[in-house]
Amino acid sequence: MEVQFRSDQFTSDPEALDFFTVATAQPGGGDDAVRQAPAAWEDRERRRIEFRSSLMNARASVTPVEAREIMQQSTQRTAEIRERRPAHVVAELASAH
Repeated sequence: MEVQFRSDQFTSDPEALDFFTVATAQPGGGDDAVRQAPAAWEDRERRRIEFRSSLMNARASVTPVEAREIMQQSTQRTAEIRERRPAHVVAELASAH
């Protein structure tokens, strides 16, 4: 069986493709897994590209003032979350550094 990949459709990480082939394989033999993996990989890559595109569009639509407000809110929220951490989590984080 010959399988061809277009390099412009996929991530250039052959080990990731191998892992993805095994992870998405359905019972029925190796040939089925080899046939199914490119389509599943292409679908995953398409969704990843769509997500990145929507993220870039969202970033482009935010004004500098809005971005600053979002950053301030995010910083404040992060501080609030850190203050509510249980003592054992704080101790674990301190010992890890």
